[in-house]
Amino acid sequence: MTSQNPASRSTRSAAIVGAGQTGVSAALGLLDAGFEVTLYSDRDQPALRDDVPATGTALEFGVTQQAELALGLDTYTARAPRHTGLSVRIADPDRAELIAFDGVFDGYVGVAVDTRLKADERLTAFRERGGHFVVEQVTPESLDGIAARHDLTLVATGRGGLSDLFPVDTERTVYDAPQRSLLTVTVTGLGHDPGVFAHRSPAGGGHSGFSIFADQGEGWWGPYLHKDAGPSWAFLGWARPGSDWAARFGAADSAASAHRIVTELYRDYIDWDLPEVLATRVIEDDPHSWLKGAVRPVVRAGVGRTASGHPVASLGDTSVAYDPIAGQGAQSGLIQAQRLVAAAAVHDGAFDEAWIAARYGEFLAARSDAAAKVTRLFLSDPEFADIGGQFFAAAAVEPRFASALVGLLHQPQPFLGIDTAEQAGAYIEEITGVPAADVLARFQPAGRFARSEYAGALTRA
Repeated sequence: MTSQNPASRSTRSAAIVGAGQTGVSAALGLLDAGFEVTLYSDRDQPALRDDVPATGTALEFGVTQQAELALGLDTYTARAPRHTGLSVRIADPDRAELIAFDGVFDGYVGVAVDTRLKADERLTAFRERGGHFVVEQVTPESLDGIAARHDLTLVATGRGGLSDLFPVDTERTVYDAPQRSLLTVTVTGLGHDPGVFAHRSPAGGGHSGFSIFADQGEGWWGPYLHKDAGPSWAFLGWARPGSDWAARFGAADSAASAHRIVTELYRDYIDWDLPEVLATRVIEDDPHSWLKGAVRPVVRAGVGRTASGHPVASLGDTSVAYDPIAGQGAQSGLIQAQRLVAAAAVHDGAFDEAWIAARYGEFLAARSDAAAKVTRLFLSDPEFADIGGQFFAAAAVEPRFASALVGLLHQPQPFLGIDTAEQAGAYIEEITGVPAADVLARFQPAGRFARSEYAGALTRA
């Protein structure tokens, strides 16, 4: 928890570079912990809210929500449509429909909130409480002066060459290129009642839907809270390099074109969900309600030094960039921010390189190493092919394991010690109470997934 009584009675100062969700959350936490805080951004507040796209869907679960509560922040669980589970469908390259399961989130919920909304509201609170907000493009050269003037400096953006201050951790960085190209678009026109996606789950619109094509990529629909439109839905797609999906995603150049591409994708590949997709419509008032790109998963050092030797700490995506397939980026950034704030609040000494490095090592052990490994599992990394095969087949026949598998998105730590098929089998038995061989013997290909009979799309089909 964040201490409201700093160890030192003298006012200490902190600088945070980057006013995204993670940076402004850390700024608020340090402000409430008694620091004098300056937050730097290359855009003013209206531009941060309305002139840029959201940085992904930022789906967060219970552990991250606890971190936000510890920082005294709104978790949005009372305002955003809630995710209570994840419905999964997997097809092979020949379009054979193999695996279907519905994993229920056990004891927690997820919420996906527009990062522009969260950052804007937290920035408003930060300024109202006396935080200093400076609109300025920070460079490695100007960062040197900023770090000299503050006791603690956190870098929550890699823009302008700032990421180069933090060397790549070659032992933890597995990939030399992005593993997927990405496309996301936020839409309205679809509710969240049990009649939506009812063919996937009795929970209907309370569960997000994940579809996997072994040779093409993955598509996800989930409840979302848009900054202006309110309760809505977000699509996020991952395309394998060289695939038909990758070519389609690359053609997107607007929210309307992204929506059209997604609709055609579901018509051609994922027809079981098509009626719901046909019911959706673009958010006309937000031209930035879509985004395409790619993320290379990279782990960097937690501490860097400016030209004059001042130590600075990396934060959020500047520390670890995840492929968003397992939803770990926003979650890890907020957890890292909360841990740093809590440690800084009770520290009565210099925030030197040793202190920053120690806190970063603790974060890697407590969250990031496991989060990165779970991301590789959901990316179908060949190293985990046998493990993934067991896990997804077991989830298809055993609801308890389906819940545990999707629970790795909430708490990835159980996967950290699983490296072999034998260890995977032991985990299946631990969760189900039944030998893994007996569980897996019950698996049979789905044959044909249930198709949607949603009527809301009939007028738009």
